[in-house]
Amino acid sequence: MTVSPMFIIEDDDHFRETFIDIMSLRGIEVEGFRTGDEAIKALKQSRPSIIIMDVQLPDVHGFDLCRRVKRLDNQRETPVIFVSASTQYADPRDRVEGLLAGADQFLPKPISIEKLWGEIELVLGKNHH
Repeated sequence: MTVSPMFIIEDDDHFRETFIDIMSLRGIEVEGFRTGDEAIKALKQSRPSIIIMDVQLPDVHGFDLCRRVKRLDNQRETPVIFVSASTQYADPRDRVEGLLAGADQFLPKPISIEKLWGEIELVLGKNHH
């Protein structure tokens, strides 16, 4: 059984690269993208096990991107976790909007990779019945 890679869509190069490095040490392949556009192109070709995405991307708002992802036929079931550094998204209504956009989880940054990994495991566990 091949495990499909995770996707991380994150314009913070340091966070994205660190996440990819730590996951690869755990034997988990992660593909990283800086922009929503790059990610959408890749998502048309492959189905990741989970998508981690920043709310604030250089080219698109994360909520809009999530809606676009969920409209792709091959991605309807793909779980999405939002991470956001912005205090403006600390408002519970934003969390709700993120979840309504199709996300499974909404996490504030700064977040440790360990905490993020814990949340990924929870979401993946929930989605594999």
